[in-house]
Amino acid sequence: MNIRRATSNDQDDIWQIMQPIIVKGDAYVYEPTLSKQEALADWMEPDHTCYVAQKNNEILGTYILKANKPGLGAHIANASFMVKQQAKGQKVGLTMGQHALTQAKQQGFHAMQFNMVVTTNKGAIALWKKLGFTIIGTIPDGFHQVGRGYVDAHIMYKKL
Repeated sequence: MNIRRATSNDQDDIWQIMQPIIVKGDAYVYEPTLSKQEALADWMEPDHTCYVAQKNNEILGTYILKANKPGLGAHIANASFMVKQQAKGQKVGLTMGQHALTQAKQQGFHAMQFNMVVTTNKGAIALWKKLGFTIIGTIPDGFHQVGRGYVDAHIMYKKL
């Protein structure tokens, strides 16, 4: 698997990954009705570094890396990951997670924090724990999940 920086030529492939995930409304804060243009404008905004994971010229996943907060909080990285449904079980998330941690360290970040890992997203929680993240807090009813209502969300952290 090859991970590289995304280009504008990747936007259609990235949207094909994002759209079915966003519309489910169970793990990301995006409104399920978000348009392609709005989603890509956010995902690929200039303050983010956007990457894609490719295998045999097919994009299987994408992630963004950015500062968690500006200014005096900019030493902590933040990232978001999406994997193509058909690529689940192929270690795309693990490979992108490892890549993100390496990139964050190379870019001078001191730690990485995920602000909202939905507690029903057991796969993501297990993956981040496997990569050394710890749950440092839980936000009661922190996420309004489509079809389920309010569920808790974890804040996860790893010192680099």
